[in-house]
Amino acid sequence: CMMTRTLPIAAAVLALSFSLAVAQDMKGHDHSSTKPQGQTDTSPSTKAYEDAAAKMHSDMSLNYSGDADVDFARGMIAHHQGAIDMAKVELEHGKDPDLRKLAEEIIKAQEKEIAEMQAWLKAKGQ
Repeated sequence: CMMTRTLPIAAAVLALSFSLAVAQDMKGHDHSSTKPQGQTDTSPSTKAYEDAAAKMHSDMSLNYSGDADVDFARGMIAHHQGAIDMAKVELEHGKDPDLRKLAEEIIKAQEKEIAEMQAWLKAKGQ
């Protein structure tokens, strides 16, 4: 169904737009800790999610080219890789069969889209 595919894409674009704006606004700020103030959970899954989020935010801190298409592809590659990394944490630590299945689907879909964007960038000499 087109609506089923359009809604997640729209949500991803909105999330990326927000993330890119935040990343641009936070350039030069210390990102060494992604733990919210007062958070005390030190479980292995929390540490893995924190590491994945920190890597994604760092990778999304682009040196913008001024070419919206190139910047979109670069930002989305980092964003999708973050989704893959988080899905892998779910597979390593999660127990819910529905979420584990969703994590597997996310990995497959995001890897395909990353490959498409990398190919597009390569074709454009980027």
